[in-house]
Amino acid sequence: MMQTGGMDRSWVVVLAGVSAATHIAKLPPALPALQQSFGLSLVQAGFLLSMVQLASLALGLVAGLWADAIGLRRSMLAGLGVLMGCSVLGGWAESASMLLLLRALEGLGYLLTVMPAPSLIRRMAPVERLHRRMGLWSAFMPMGTALALLVGPLLIAQTDWRVWWWALALVSACMMAAVLRWVPSDPQGPSWQVAGGAGLGTRLGLTLRNSGGWLIALCFAVYAAQWLAMIGFLPTIYQALGVATAWTAVMTAMVAGVNIIGNLLAGRWLQGGWAVQKVLSIGFGGMILGACMAFMRIDGAMLPVPLQFLGVLMLSALGGLIPGALFAMVLHLAPSEDTVATTVGMLQQWSAIGQFFGPPLVAWVAAQVGGWQWTWAVLGCLSLLGLMLAQQIARVLARREAIRVG
Repeated sequence: MMQTGGMDRSWVVVLAGVSAATHIAKLPPALPALQQSFGLSLVQAGFLLSMVQLASLALGLVAGLWADAIGLRRSMLAGLGVLMGCSVLGGWAESASMLLLLRALEGLGYLLTVMPAPSLIRRMAPVERLHRRMGLWSAFMPMGTALALLVGPLLIAQTDWRVWWWALALVSACMMAAVLRWVPSDPQGPSWQVAGGAGLGTRLGLTLRNSGGWLIALCFAVYAAQWLAMIGFLPTIYQALGVATAWTAVMTAMVAGVNIIGNLLAGRWLQGGWAVQKVLSIGFGGMILGACMAFMRIDGAMLPVPLQFLGVLMLSALGGLIPGALFAMVLHLAPSEDTVATTVGMLQQWSAIGQFFGPPLVAWVAAQVGGWQWTWAVLGCLSLLGLMLAQQIARVLARREAIRVG
């Protein structure tokens, strides 16, 4: 663990993750303007939302290996550089296809930025603050999302979506400078060996054969599919309901922000002795109830907008328990100390799979039925799958505890 002058430099890593998350979330507030500029259909808009996850979908599992091999700091700097460059070029995009390509590359930049972060925090944070920092890290996505959803509409209204892209490129440049200044340098060259002399292939094999890692990764996927689909389409949904644009921005940012409550509560509850299945069950159960309140029709009509909004807030706040619990479980379910980063990579990859398919699936159902009234059924089925996975996670943990005690 490292400190300089009493300053906990792991804050820089958390902020780098938040800045990367703003690039993931910069699209929803710009979606109406992009649909007007490029004539996007609803399904095309869904793929534009999810295309940023393409790199994580394809490379997430090995990203933990690469980050350790090339250097954690080098990986984060490379990722921030890719995000900066793609955002600059994206502001000049003249077609939807170019923007789709750049969104896919931004996904690579995001992956390179966030994958080394847990290991960097573990290395840099003081022991007495490590658990708090890891809990805070699990909230980097909702923090970045809330910031993007709040600031983005205001900037787009005053200028246009292209200036919004360039502004986030500047943020990435500033974070590169901060990482260079405060994050400790990597060793001189890449290291393709892990502790004890085991090769990268050995660590990858251990991770792939580990049932606990697969369970938390799949559980994260069903959560992520729901959360991005909801956040991505909220501005469009509320616009269709006649909510004023200014209120849409604030409401959507609030929905992203309350997710942080669940992230932080999960860490506290688990540290207080709550069973992980209980925490995950509250999370998925809350998402089911919130989805029904937000989207189900009763006697042919949806609930009033204030009650719908309360349902969405519940879905996001209680759903935030899920990533908070799953990030904590990585430390318990990784097959060894040397496979924690690789297990995080598998979790990230399946999170990306969920985020890649979630928005298009919800959009496709909405297009088929002519509205959002069956969205609750899609989200509810995913949450039921999550509840079943939570039960299996609890069983694996119980078996490991029995082996440890025995």
